[in-house]
Amino acid sequence: MKLVLEKAGDFKKSCEAIAVLIHEAEFDVGENGIALKATDPSQISMVDFEMKKAAFKEFKFEAAQRIGLDLDYLNQVMGRAKPTDELTIELVPQKTSLSVTFKGASTRHFSVPLIDVSKNPVPNPKIEFDVELKMKAGIVQDALKDAELISTHVLLGVEKETFFVNANSSKGTLRNETSKKEKEMKSFVAKKDCKSMFPLDYLKDMLKTPSGDDEIELKLKSDAPLFISYKIGQASIAYFLAPRIESE
Repeated sequence: MKLVLEKAGDFKKSCEAIAVLIHEAEFDVGENGIALKATDPSQISMVDFEMKKAAFKEFKFEAAQRIGLDLDYLNQVMGRAKPTDELTIELVPQKTSLSVTFKGASTRHFSVPLIDVSKNPVPNPKIEFDVELKMKAGIVQDALKDAELISTHVLLGVEKETFFVNANSSKGTLRNETSKKEKEMKSFVAKKDCKSMFPLDYLKDMLKTPSGDDEIELKLKSDAPLFISYKIGQASIAYFLAPRIESE
């Protein structure tokens, strides 16, 4: 197996986005590209990552396979890449480690040991969402910073063509509202009003990678898992986050 990306930047960011929640998992390498789908240790959240074959300068593999990795360590290795470095990923002949090479002003080789994850494939939750929004990531990122002053949980929802983030505790209350008419709100489809409560830390981790101007997709249904997705170059990443079933 040999995979070559002209620039390491997108895969570097993808590893960051995965490793904030998932410590170890398997990458699936197949004819369509590479993918990863896994739940975090608490089973509260799920990551669904995909990078299509077309994103690669070179994509060679003999047969579809699953490669188990310590994602924390892989993220540390990828952290040493410069965004413009050429990235080469190869499976060594003994299939005990992954060779990661960065080629820029200098050429650097890392060996990343493979691990036995042995987890069953994770299916995506089947949910008929009531709300589907596309917006600049900064809308939610700023709201979460506001909410952090108040509580460890936030209530996300839609009411009367307005997306809101609420927080409530003994410290006080917050209501952050964004109308569907705002230019940062790129798409607003709501079958009906809805709301669900989620842990703030998980949401912050899910939105660490995109910049405030990047577009994210957010899907909601009352007392159902939240769906968040965005693009990282030619890669895509999506998260599901279980709600906290509790009144506001």
